[in-house]
Amino acid sequence: MKDPRDIIKRPVITENSADLMAEKKYTFEVSPKANKTEIKDAVELVFGVKVEKVNTMNQKGKFKRMGRYGGYRPNRKKAIVQLSEDSKELDFFEG
Repeated sequence: MKDPRDIIKRPVITENSADLMAEKKYTFEVSPKANKTEIKDAVELVFGVKVEKVNTMNQKGKFKRMGRYGGYRPNRKKAIVQLSEDSKELDFFEG
C-alpha cells in the first residue's frame, strides 16, 4: 500500500466545499493514480474517521498564457469523501 500522505495532497477549501462540510462531505486533492478504495483507506488512517462513500473527478489543466508564451496547468484529481453519521467532524481551521 502507498503512504496515505502521498495519496492525499491537500484539502480543497472553497465556498462550495465549505457548504458540503455541513453534510459531512470533505473535498481533497488526491494523487491522479489513486483509486476510490485507496483514498478511503488513506482518509480513515490519517484522520481516524469512518468513510461511507467516495466520489472522484478528474479535472483537465486549463490553457494559460504568460505574454506570448502559452502552456497548460497540471491535471488534477479531486475526491469528495462522505463520512458516516457516527464519525467526528474534521477541523481544517484549527489554530
